[in-house]
Formats: sequence, structure tokens, C-alpha cells
Amino acid sequence: MAKLVLLLGLGIMAWMWWRGRKAGPPMGINEARRLLGLEPGADAEAVRAAHRRIIARVHPDAGGSEELARKINMARDLLLKSNVTPSSRP
Repeated sequence: MAKLVLLLGLGIMAWMWWRGRKAGPPMGINEARRLLGLEPGADAEAVRAAHRRIIARVHPDAGGSEELARKINMARDLLLKSNVTPSSRP
């Protein structure tokens, strides 16, 4: 019984590690702009508007994929973080 509990615990830990790992190298600014269809110098409001427009189509609830929605969200976060302007929301 103890072996079964140990194996089950190891299996759960392995699954949690696998689900939490990042796929591939980190996203760069240029890839984030390309995913959201933005030009260099786009302000925070343009980033948010592009994100809203695209995520509405690729979100899993709308028939899209989790992976693509995750990438779109990462692109938004990266661009907002790198583009700190007075018009940016906290």
C-alpha cells in the first residue's frame, strides 16, 4: 500500500511539473508585435485593443486553442511591460 501511495504521489508531482513547464524559448518583443499585428511604437491602448480583437477569436471558449491564447496573452503582457508610458494602466 505504501508503494502505491508513493508511486501515485510521484506521478502527480511529475504531471504538475509537466503542466507547469514552459514550451520553447521565451518570446521576444518582435514576435510579440508580430502576433498582435502591431508596429514598433504602438502605445498601451493599441496593445490592449489588438489583444481584445485577437483573443476573441483564439480563446478556447470560442473554439480556439489554449496554446495560442496563452501566446497571445504573453505577447500582450510582454509589450505592456516593455512599453511603460504615461498612458499605460498600472
